[in-house]
This record gives sequence, structure tokens and C-alpha cells, in this order.
Amino acid sequence: MFIRFELLSLILALTLGGQVHTGKIIGGQVAQSRPYMVLLEFHQAGKITHCGGFLLNVDFVMTAAHCQAYSYEVLLGVNNFWNTTEQQSLSVEKSYPHEDYKAGVLGNDIMLLKLSSQPILSKSVKPIAIACQGDEFLPKSCSTSGWGRTDENEIFMSRVLMEANVTLINNKQCNEDKLYCSNGEPRPAQGDSGGPLVCEGEKAYGVVSAGFQYTTDSRYCTVILRLPSTATGSIRLWEALIPATTDRLNLDV
Repeated sequence: MFIRFELLSLILALTLGGQVHTGKIIGGQVAQSRPYMVLLEFHQAGKITHCGGFLLNVDFVMTAAHCQAYSYEVLLGVNNFWNTTEQQSLSVEKSYPHEDYKAGVLGNDIMLLKLSSQPILSKSVKPIAIACQGDEFLPKSCSTSGWGRTDENEIFMSRVLMEANVTLINNKQCNEDKLYCSNGEPRPAQGDSGGPLVCEGEKAYGVVSAGFQYTTDSRYCTVILRLPSTATGSIRLWEALIPATTDRLNLDV
């Protein structure tokens, strides 16, 4: 099944006050097996930066559009950063950020990376399925994972993959704009951007995007772009990510 029939149309134009791209697992624990997780390393503003991502198939990785860079090192099979036994390092042939993504605007923060070569699939490197039609209801049991900082005062990324169970809130603003939102801890923050929201059936339901402060009660909320939707909406997103090229044919998941 082509992923274009499994992705949500992210027609978003909402700018929220206090937006912060997210990237740390706050209040989480050491992750168990997460073979779909990808660690992206790239240079941004003169320094080495990291984002999360997830493997869709042997050709493509999905991440957040605000993780755009000139070049990337894609690390797969990473659990402990210092243990390179099962790690694979690949480069990116081409990036496909959403055509309507704008920095600083909360919406369309999603990107596909076409790998320059195919990884070797193993118990440590496997794709994840994306939630499809029929999975559009608010999932009850979800988690996020990443290598972001584990404490607000920490300046370095975590060297081991961390995970956190998150509770999604039924928020009118989030629902209207086709987002998933969660608040409180545990939660992701800087460095975990681009990672998946994984829920029932070990499917990817969303992409970790940003955080903001509610203006009403100053609660911190994590924003996650939804993936499942109707076929029509999914095709619109697909076309916004990848133009009419043969690359679309490679995304048969």
C-alpha cells in the first residue's frame, strides 16, 4: 500500500505564541527495542545538531521539516550512542520538506528524506507501519522516544535512547487543526523533534513537532502532527511532500 493513502493532509496555518521546537525526553526512561528509530546528525548555524526520525522503508526516513540541513548523517540501529556494534551510517540523497512549511509557523512541519543507499534490515533496524484509515480516533496508549536531553538544565543530548509514555489531551484547538497534543511530564522536548508518536499496534500516528505555552493557564503543551486520514487528504500531503517524480514509487510501504 502506498503511503499516500495513509498520511494525513496537514492543512495548518496556525501560529502559536511561545512556540519552541521540541527535543528532549523529560521524565522518561531508557528505551527498549525501537528498531525504527533514526538519529539525524547535521550542521545548523555552525554547530552540530540532532533530530529524531523514523524509518518508513529501505528508501525513506520521515522527520520534522524544521530539521532541514545542507547534509545529514543518518544513524540507524542506535540504542547506546557509544555502542556501534549494530549501528549503520547512511547519507541522504534528497530531502522533501512539505512545500507549505514555514519556519516559526506551527503547521506542515514534516519532511521525507530519501536515503542514498538502503540499510540492512535486522532486529535493530526495521521500518514502522503508519496508522491508516480506521485509526483516526484519539489513541489511548502512546509513547515517544529520542536522544534529546533528559533534564531542563542538561546541555548535552542523551547517549542512550530514551522513551516516555504520553497522554494525549482532547483539546478543541488541537482537534480543529488536526494535531495531537499532550501536556505535563513525561514529554519530549529539544532533540526529539522528528521522532514518531507510536500508539496502539506499534504504529506511527504522528511526528513530534513543537511545544508551546497555553496562554490561558501557562501549561506546556507538546504538538504532534497527525498522520492517519482520508485517502483524499493523504494524497494532498503526498503531493506536497514529493513532486511528480519516480521517487513516489519508492515509497511503497
